[in-house]
Formats: sequence, C-alpha cells, structure tokens
Amino acid sequence: MSWISLRVRPSAGAAEAVSAALFASGAMGVHEDGPALVTQFETPDEVEVAHRSVVAADPSAELEIVPLPDIDWTSEWKRGVRAHRLGDLVVTPPWLADEYPAESRIVVEPGMAFGTGEHATTRGVVRLLPRALRDGDRVADLGAGSAVLAIAAAKLGAGWVAAVEMDPDAIPDAERNVAVNGETGKVQVIEGDAMLLLPLIAPVRLILANIISSVLLELLPIMASSLTQDGQAILSGILLEERPRMLAAIADGGWTVVAEDAEEEWWSVLIERR
Repeated sequence: MSWISLRVRPSAGAAEAVSAALFASGAMGVHEDGPALVTQFETPDEVEVAHRSVVAADPSAELEIVPLPDIDWTSEWKRGVRAHRLGDLVVTPPWLADEYPAESRIVVEPGMAFGTGEHATTRGVVRLLPRALRDGDRVADLGAGSAVLAIAAAKLGAGWVAAVEMDPDAIPDAERNVAVNGETGKVQVIEGDAMLLLPLIAPVRLILANIISSVLLELLPIMASSLTQDGQAILSGILLEERPRMLAAIADGGWTVVAEDAEEEWWSVLIERR
C-alpha cells in the first residue's frame, strides 16, 4: 500500500495544537523529526482533511506533502519510538513494556492523545515531580491528554489524582491508559474545562499543568486559590523564550520558583505560593 507523508513545522508554541489536530484528523501516530511533526495517511482525501485541520490550529505552520514507497510504515514507525527513562520512571510504548518492571513503567500507546513521553514538555514535568510530590498527595493534572502525568503522580505516591481534560476524544484513551497501568483506584479522569473544574475539586496539594503559556497565565490565579496552604504547581508547555514573561507573571501572582527544567526549546517550572 502506498502512503502519503505529511510533514508539519509548527510555529513557535503551536506544537501541541498541531499534534492534536493531526490526531483529530485520523493520524495513527505522530513523531518528532527535529522541529517538525511527521505522520502518514493512506489517501489524498485524508491528507486534505489533516491539512485543513492543521491550518485551522496553526495558520503559520509550514506543511510538506510527499508520496511514499510501499513500506510497512507501522513497523517503521514503531522502530522510531523509544522508551524514556525519567528518574525512577520509564514511559514506554506497549511493545517495549516487558523490558521494564511494572512498578516503574508507564505504558502509553503513542497513537493516543498528547502525552507519550515523546515530547520534552511531558518529560520536564515528570523530572520535576519527585521534587514536589509527597506520599498521599491530592493532585490535579490539568489538560491531562493521555493521563501520563496523572499516572506518573500515582506511581510516585499520590493518594488521589484528578486527570482533567476538555477534549472528549482524549477521554477514552486516558481511561484506557489508567486501566492498563493499574491506577484506576487512584486516578479519576474527568472531562471538562480546568478553569471551571479545578475550584470544584480543590483543595489539592499539587497541580500539574502542561498547557500552552497563554492558558497557564489565565489559570495562575485559579491555581493559587485551589491549592492547600503548602501547595505547589508544576507548569510546562512553555518555550524557553517565554521564560522571562512567565517569571514576571509568577512573581506578580505571589509565587516563588522552587526548581526549573529545560530541554530543547522547552521550559518547565515548579512553583509555590510565597
């Protein structure tokens, strides 16, 4: 079968939105190739649908469409997906899961919603988690996507985690991931807007938010009022070039920085109330 490759170079800060648009258009998997996101489709009609979806999500994105030879792209794609060691945890696709102990692995199908360990923003949050999480913590994961961060918190000792996601298409995948990883007793997947739901599940001691910076800025005041007195938050989805603006907003909002993490062009930060 001949396939068609769609290669997208998102504009700054739009990688998550473009990835979500590709999955929503029927992409079975998306991988990073430097600054580009690459996927494959079977027919020109599918490519056209994906093209329109990407442009709607990121009008400045650069797209390249290339016909491909007859290759088993599922096998080729799987060979390009690897497990990611993040401290005491490993985020792994199902076909590599048996290589790691069940207690330290997070199994996520890369073809699912955003959050597979393949993106630096996900890895940044997981690396900061041990600095913030305490045994038995009540946690909120905002913009949960695949629920990978909620699962990570549960495996590291959280007592209860709300995985809040507003995209209805991501909910079944998140619920499946929670079940596959044996965390249904700790992680509750909730569909809805984090700005509306966070006050309803408050107080929590830790908030995880891997969301674009503009939404994080709107959420900061709600986060502040939804945390326990000793609460903390881990923010990600922030470009390194946005760091000065985010630091100013963090300080103006009465927060202080506890720890930072940077990988490639992405920045993550652990903050707490002053």
